[in-house]
Amino acid sequence: MARAPLLQLSSISLTFGGNPLYDGLDLTVQEGDRVALVGRNGSGKSTLMKVMAGLVEPDQGSRVVPTGTRVGYMEQEPDLSAFATLGDYAASGLAEAERYRIEMVAEGLKFRPDAPVATASGGERRRAALAKLLAESPELMLLDEPTNHLDIQAIGWLEAYLRDTRTAYVLISHDRAFLRHLTQAVLWIDRGEVRRLEKGFEHFEEWRETTWAEEDDARHKLDRKIKAEAKWAVEGISARRKRNMGRVRALQALRAERAGQIRRQGTALMELESGPVSGKRVIEAKGLVKSFGAKTIVKNFDLRVLRGDRVAFVGPNGVGKTTLLKMLTGELAPDAGTVTQGTNLDMAVFDQTRSTLDFSMTLWDGLVNDPEMRVSGRADQVMVRGQPKHVVAYLKDFLFDEQQARAPIGSLSGGERARLLLARIMAKPSNLLVLDEPTNDLDVETLDLLQDILGEYDGTVLLVSHDRDFIDRVATTTIAMEGDGKATVYAGGWTDYQTQKALTEAPPAAEKAAPKKAAEAPKEVVKKAGLTFTEKHRLEALPGIIEKLEREIGKLHELLSDPDLFTREPVKFAKASEMLVEREAALAAAEEEWLTLEDKASS
Repeated sequence: MARAPLLQLSSISLTFGGNPLYDGLDLTVQEGDRVALVGRNGSGKSTLMKVMAGLVEPDQGSRVVPTGTRVGYMEQEPDLSAFATLGDYAASGLAEAERYRIEMVAEGLKFRPDAPVATASGGERRRAALAKLLAESPELMLLDEPTNHLDIQAIGWLEAYLRDTRTAYVLISHDRAFLRHLTQAVLWIDRGEVRRLEKGFEHFEEWRETTWAEEDDARHKLDRKIKAEAKWAVEGISARRKRNMGRVRALQALRAERAGQIRRQGTALMELESGPVSGKRVIEAKGLVKSFGAKTIVKNFDLRVLRGDRVAFVGPNGVGKTTLLKMLTGELAPDAGTVTQGTNLDMAVFDQTRSTLDFSMTLWDGLVNDPEMRVSGRADQVMVRGQPKHVVAYLKDFLFDEQQARAPIGSLSGGERARLLLARIMAKPSNLLVLDEPTNDLDVETLDLLQDILGEYDGTVLLVSHDRDFIDRVATTTIAMEGDGKATVYAGGWTDYQTQKALTEAPPAAEKAAPKKAAEAPKEVVKKAGLTFTEKHRLEALPGIIEKLEREIGKLHELLSDPDLFTREPVKFAKASEMLVEREAALAAAEEEWLTLEDKASS
């Protein structure tokens, strides 16, 4: 007998601002589902997720969750006002016997449970919300941009966690590598309709293009039929008025059908214009040293950036990527060493903090009052790459409508703020782009377009990002910052950096004896020719998974070593014992899988 879905939405209709967001929407989520929820910025992904969570009431339709099924939602802006620390908030939904789970996820997410709420940043609050959801372990998790504010290491940890969990989840993310590695189905929101693909995200773009091609073909056929019927109506209706009124009514119905079709939103008309050609040497850094107190950012760092290079900076949050970027661009002085900038540089900066946006201003005022975009004597035009253009027309190029032009910038979503910032930096010619976390909140289509634009850009790009796929597609050089002042330059993108690092860290051939157990495997595994791409990725990930399981087992053994725990807290003892059995089984399976893959790779 088939089990009931974990969640079922039926005939959902929802209207915002007079416009229908959904009409007659149906969807189900089953046990074990691993679903990507995708769509353009503003298509209603987050709203649909809130409907799924029961936080937004639809105008019509029903939401059904079986009795006893828990649906967990990761809050974007959690209310922590009632809590002293982030840990207090994260543990607030847990029974006392289950609060140890917070410690288990805290290390991987780089989340500090003891951090005071009063001084916590937005990113720390979001990590607390994610830790809370993972620790609660509901039957269905709804994750809205969980990788935002996580560095690459934490993203990797979360990816491994979600890959190993038995919990069903629906996932919104701009990180294509994250979606490819984790999902087995796709929900695509397109013009108020939700389509489902029973394949992972890696098949989404091909499916989307096929769907659009079929839609265009059907529209062309309908247009030809309307044209033929209209010709008949003009030429022959007077002779056959009484007998053919049904055909006239059919023509009217065809026209109504055509008028009712919602044209899909185009891509943003983003464009970068290179300024005057810079000198061949754009930036040269020698012997850079920078510290803040006891924390060393870089020491004895050298770098030469030539015209046309695309340089990506990667590393954990707080390691100093933005600080190094500011030293290279002259915004911040090093403690020692020199930075020499080349000649004829025109720099444009995308700031991850969005500090150049005044949230109290409207989009209109934010553009026309920008000194670099202002057109003298005109309050309705902006200067775009040397030519005046009406402010609304330019905003439409970046997918903003006329109503939004008069809305405050503070009302925009994260993706819309990113597009507005791109509109500002793309309005003027440049030959050096500094992009600090440009991919956060952008939809897949806009990311694809940005990648293409950067590929055609004649200037130089300095890029800070945690998006592995974007780095692979854009970067020609990757600088890995690993802490304690260590910054290493690698050729190529993220995958190239991982491969080169693995090769440099691999032991000599004589030392490559099979480990007695998988936990002794090296942290980085050289990719082997005998494995498929998926198997190579899994082999590289398994040592980290094994290490995580061993840490959790150690904590559980420590907890259960208390001889009075059973009599004092029997529920906690039972939960911990159950968790220990589960983790030990998972460890044995992971070790066996590692040995199997390592044996296959070596054969």
